Amino acid sequence: MTLQMKFDQVRGALLDLVFPPRCIGCGAEGEFLCEPCRRLLPALEPPFCERCGVPVVSERLCQNCLNTEIAIDGIRSSFLHLGLAREAVHCLKYNNLKVLAWPLAELMATHFKANPLPVDIVAAVPSHPRRIRRRGYNQADLLASELSCAIKLPVSRGTLARLRNTKSQVSLGASERRNNVKGAFQCKDEIFRNKSVLLIDDVCTTGATLNACAIALKEAGSAAVWGLTFSREC
Repeated sequence: MTLQMKFDQVRGALLDLVFPPRCIGCGAEGEFLCEPCRRLLPALEPPFCERCGVPVVSERLCQNCLNTEIAIDGIRSSFLHLGLAREAVHCLKYNNLKVLAWPLAELMATHFKANPLPVDIVAAVPSHPRRIRRRGYNQADLLASELSCAIKLPVSRGTLARLRNTKSQVSLGASERRNNVKGAFQCKDEIFRNKSVLLIDDVCTTGATLNACAIALKEAGSAAVWGLTFSREC
């Protein structure tokens, strides 16, 4: 845990004394995501595509993965990006509710322990410095830091970098998303060489960003790259 994270914890504890946390789901006082609401989150259950993790009816691979060259070894997500799961990501990402990083990462850790992946090191999908200056933080970085503590794997921060401040993926189709992030990432050193990487993001829509990161990681010598996100668009 970094000094900044410890400082944030102390500051958060002091604020809790003055403004007790309330659950984003039901409003109950005590936690930002209470246990009853956690149990209501829409889990992503099989069957899903073995490569990108999108829900499918019965096939091993979805049509997109069958027809598109994919660099990432697989993407897994804890929940469907619906209801409270969607609201939780929105609060973490846009409402400056950074304290949600721990309960969301804790849920991701539970999913990971029940469905382990053969990985050695954790890394976050990076934001461009300009976007971090505007928002103040990278939510994927917060999740990766908390998750690494929960699953007891080392985390690399700052090695995987975003070279271009790409436009928002929200309004783009699948092929446009792939083109938008093509060549947008690069590894600064060889820390990932011969290692299997667990790549963390808040939500997966088409997997284009995770796959672009996987290309950069494998160009830097990674043996394998697996993606893990809190939620998955369906």
